[in-house]
Amino acid sequence: MVYVYIKRFAWFIGLVLLQVLVLNYIHIAGYATPFLYIYFILKLDTGVSRNELMLWGFFLGLSVDIFSNTPGMNAAATVLLAFARPFIFRLFSPRDTFDDVEPSFKSIGISSFIKYVVAGVLLHHTALLTLEAFSFFDLPVLLLKIITSSLLTTLCILGIEGIRK
Repeated sequence: MVYVYIKRFAWFIGLVLLQVLVLNYIHIAGYATPFLYIYFILKLDTGVSRNELMLWGFFLGLSVDIFSNTPGMNAAATVLLAFARPFIFRLFSPRDTFDDVEPSFKSIGISSFIKYVVAGVLLHHTALLTLEAFSFFDLPVLLLKIITSSLLTTLCILGIEGIRK
């Protein structure tokens, strides 16, 4: 049990540091920014309670907010993702999936995992980038940022998942 929390905490610290020290400075064509830190929420076991999931999400988002000088935007978007993650997982996981499983290519299949990641990333990025813009004035640019950032983040997550396989 303690090993599980040490492993989670190490992933938490590693992803936050990667996000704030490297990925926050990547802006491909001024639109696409990878938000890889949400991989932590997407990979937590399905047996984790919703309250614990939302606490992890809040502290993950808050940690990124503190270092990125974004007042609560990442925390709000990550808590939304953590809240919706059980629904998203049930929507795309096979019916015969066990109760306590870590979402991965192996556990739920490649197709289901890709759909699960895309849905989670789109939800998070839509919330985050809409909060960042705080306006629908320039809707085409907002949609372009959401789509390109989601695509880049999804590719990064699938790349890491392929390596971890």
